[in-house]
Amino acid sequence: MISPLILCARDGAVAVVTLNNPTKLNALSTPMLHALAAEFDTIAADPAVRVVVVRAAGKAFCAGHDLKEIQAARQAPDGGAAAFAALFTLCSRVMQQIAGMPKPVIAEVQGIATAAGCQLAATCDMVVASDQARFGVNGVNIGLFCSTPIVALSRKIPHSAAFELAATGEFLTATRAQSLGLANRVTSVEELSSETMALAQSLAQKLPAALSIGKAAFAAQTGLPLDQAYAAAGAAMVDNLLDASTSEGISAFLEKRAPNWA
Repeated sequence: MISPLILCARDGAVAVVTLNNPTKLNALSTPMLHALAAEFDTIAADPAVRVVVVRAAGKAFCAGHDLKEIQAARQAPDGGAAAFAALFTLCSRVMQQIAGMPKPVIAEVQGIATAAGCQLAATCDMVVASDQARFGVNGVNIGLFCSTPIVALSRKIPHSAAFELAATGEFLTATRAQSLGLANRVTSVEELSSETMALAQSLAQKLPAALSIGKAAFAAQTGLPLDQAYAAAGAAMVDNLLDASTSEGISAFLEKRAPNWA
């Protein structure tokens, strides 16, 4: 029996998606990306899920695209052009599913996250990394500049740092990744899963509508001129305040009781 490329589980209101191809360092092959796309669609539509954790089996988080698959595509009459375009379109779709997910997504990075694997981690809303993790967009070392991965990376860390990584192919330690803003928390390998789940369960206690509206507003205002950013954020605050559950949350705070969000 062939093992599934991803494993899906639920821990209360937390959905845990595990990349499950450790012998290939969890490479984002076309089948892996299709499996992720389908699962993210399911999760996004499930109101019982409030938080998503993306983790990986084995020693590596994700080593990027499947280079054997890419090289095999060169045998086509067009030299692989159509296959390459389809691959990056599919990968971009998966990354945008994460960005547009109406609930927080946490990457749990235990080992190497390179090229599209670094892109996957950077696309998630938060990253919890082990002190053994390393992050890089090192395609340039084999002659392929990581243009799509730095879309996500340059939205997480300073542009100059993102370009330096892509141009040099060097790696970030977990500590350096945290100092640049790529990793939110760094912990030991032994404590990684418990630290990630503690963060996920904390988020799961928040009002889902507030996190959904807030995530969308955070993305919408980023990069806008100041006046437009405030206009977009103000509109989001109005939408949030008009939610009946928010009214209950404010009333509960004023009355010094727990909110009834059931």
